[in-house]
This record gives sequence, C-alpha cells and structure tokens, in this order.
Amino acid sequence: MLTAYEMGEQMESKGLGKRINIVRKNRGLTADKLSELCNVNATYLRQIEGGTKVPSLPVFINICNALKISPDYLLQDSLANNEISKIRELTELWENTSPGEQEIAAIMIQAVLDRKKN
Repeated sequence: MLTAYEMGEQMESKGLGKRINIVRKNRGLTADKLSELCNVNATYLRQIEGGTKVPSLPVFINICNALKISPDYLLQDSLANNEISKIRELTELWENTSPGEQEIAAIMIQAVLDRKKN
C-alpha cells in the first residue's frame, strides 16, 4: 500500500511524464529520437513519460534542453507555490485589465519601488 507521500510523488511524476510526452509529440520527436538526444535508453524515457520513473537531475536537464522547454512548465504540478506561480498569476491579472488599469498598476508598482530605494 502506498503512503500519501508516495501517492503524491506518483501523481506528480505522471504529470511530469505526461507533459514531456505532449511536448515531445508537439516537437515531432519520437521517443527513440528524444532518448537519443538525451543519452538515455528509450525504455527508460517511456517509463518517465508513463510516470513510473522520475528522471535524475542530469536527465531532466537533458530533456528540457532537447525539448527546448523550461523546467517550470514540466514541473508545474510540483511547483504550485513559488515565484513562477506568482509571476503567472500577475501576468494573468495584467492581461485581464484595461490599458488604464495597467497604467495605474504600473504607477503603483513604481511608487513602491521608489519608496524602497529611500
């Protein structure tokens, strides 16, 4: 029986693997070609994509480089509350405001930054 932690790990690795699979296909790469680019066994890559294996850091970096994708995109299930998610939230807020509201927000941010300097 899996512990709650292990179940969370497994769910996160499935999200990671699914995203790798989606990006790989969008880039027109086969699993064999991506495994070749990353210097790993194709079976191991398929296990990563299936969520049964979690790549080591060097393999993860190779996957990101080969797919030309940022690590935060692939790890978004694991990185729920971090700087990246805050930036995304701000970007979404910014995109859903009028130009006038954006101007006011920019003035407010600049005022905070100017005050911080003093």
